Amino acid sequence: MKSKLALLIFALLFQVACMAVPLPALFAPTETVVPTSTSIPATPTLPPPPGVTPIPSETLLSPARLFQQVTLTEEPYSESGDSPVYTLETSTPVLEGSDDPRALEFNRQAVVIVDELVAEFKSGFEYLPDQPISAGSFFQVTFTQLAPPGDILSIQFGVDAYSDGAAHPYHLTRTLNFNLETGQVLTLEALFLPDVDYLVLIADHCRAELATRDIGFEYGFESGAAPLPENYRNWNLTYEGLLVTFDEYQVASYAAGMQQVLVPYGLLQEYFSEDFAGLIP
Repeated sequence: MKSKLALLIFALLFQVACMAVPLPALFAPTETVVPTSTSIPATPTLPPPPGVTPIPSETLLSPARLFQQVTLTEEPYSESGDSPVYTLETSTPVLEGSDDPRALEFNRQAVVIVDELVAEFKSGFEYLPDQPISAGSFFQVTFTQLAPPGDILSIQFGVDAYSDGAAHPYHLTRTLNFNLETGQVLTLEALFLPDVDYLVLIADHCRAELATRDIGFEYGFESGAAPLPENYRNWNLTYEGLLVTFDEYQVASYAAGMQQVLVPYGLLQEYFSEDFAGLIP
């Protein structure tokens, strides 16, 4: 009896001792670890390939320039008449995609040129017969954009026309050079530094080039390429250089046709004004 009582007391003491021992670490509650702030290494920037100029970040973030917002389209027009008999077709350049005043000014300038050409054609109606001698008269205006993509629009208007009773058709050229960034017509004088005699510079190259052609330039047509503003009113900016156009009879006979001379940018570059130098290719 005493041995059973002793055994019972021993069992109770052993159980109490076990409860006082901590649970194994495997069952201990997991401690929540709050990470400290750590800098993430930046992704390395690779240098641009050889020969490639990186685009400045400010350019990537800047708003689109006006020439990137507009599209050059055409506005066709046609009419005809019976007294005198004639047909007329024109194609006028139009910038679409923006109501910016600079784009609207370009459109206005283009309309002025086409309207002046049409008015010049119609001014000869009083000399035409009421009854057509041939098939009547015709007048057509087209245009070409010659400048590289950018702030400059360099438009060449071409006229193909015939007056009833004349021996042959005639052709005319007009040009419009427009700076979209400033919203102004670009003059030939504005391309060059103030003290540069640019007309002599251009004329010397044109006369030397025309003299090499079999067009009879040296037989009474030299004055058409003299360094005078009226001789160099038809010019355009192209990828390769300054393109000068001489209309029929100006530097050669009608049979020789219109003449064009390209003055390479390399011959003019050192004389360009600072404002214009950055606009050419």
